Amino acid sequence: MIPANASVYRPKVNAVTRLFGRRQAVIGVIHALPLPGSAQYDGAPMVTIYDHARAEAARYRAGGVDGLIVENHGDIPFAKPDELGPETAAAMAVMTEKVRGDTGLPIGVNVLANGAVQALAVAKAAGASFIRVNQWANAYVANEGFMEGKAGAASRYRAWLKAADIAVFADVHVKHGAHAIMADRTLTELTRDAEFFDADAVIVTGQRTGDGARLDDLSTVRQSTGLPVLVGSGVTPDNVAAIFRFADAVIVASALKHDGGWWNEVDPARLARFMDVVRKVRG
Repeated sequence: MIPANASVYRPKVNAVTRLFGRRQAVIGVIHALPLPGSAQYDGAPMVTIYDHARAEAARYRAGGVDGLIVENHGDIPFAKPDELGPETAAAMAVMTEKVRGDTGLPIGVNVLANGAVQALAVAKAAGASFIRVNQWANAYVANEGFMEGKAGAASRYRAWLKAADIAVFADVHVKHGAHAIMADRTLTELTRDAEFFDADAVIVTGQRTGDGARLDDLSTVRQSTGLPVLVGSGVTPDNVAAIFRFADAVIVASALKHDGGWWNEVDPARLARFMDVVRKVRG
């Protein structure tokens, strides 16, 4: 009998340890202000948008995180990939390069919603190290409508860019969506699908931004793949120790913001408390 976590793709170097130099890594999220082209953009000068991201990055770096993701979370409601204009990638590339230059940390890019090709373009232009893709393989029904996996197109684009060093962190059973159309694919098989389609790491989430991942789901994913496993939502000082029993890294934002709101700035006191717990877990 083939074990559940038997490889379905050739062995890879662990992307988390390669990029961050450790397991149990903490990756903070920079939720950018609304960008040009989005519904909420009010005409703010680009320097204001960039300075906000740089200030958030400085707070995260001072607090001791291992890496950052730049994300256009202010662009609610999100557009599907083929509806995103070039202005989104252009703004994010400049912002990401400034954050990378300021901090020297490994930087990731997430272009919402599911803009895998755009994220690769941003990462290549800005010198970022990885991208997050919310739907890499398969398909599901999201807030934005029917969302297809972009592994085929994005992988070919990555090869064309000569950007094999940019890692792909792929969500499995991603938040903000319904998966009834995938009811014949178990969580184990969805995880193995992402690995088979050449993801470099897989991400487990809860049901929405700030919602915690279920530990039994996390355990299932951990047992289903040899890839690094991350938790991408709902990580707090209260659950991070339990999460790190299974996860190689966590992606965290809301719990580190003033009043726990993703739209607020990073709260240095909250970040300090979180990192104190992480250091104790690391021993």
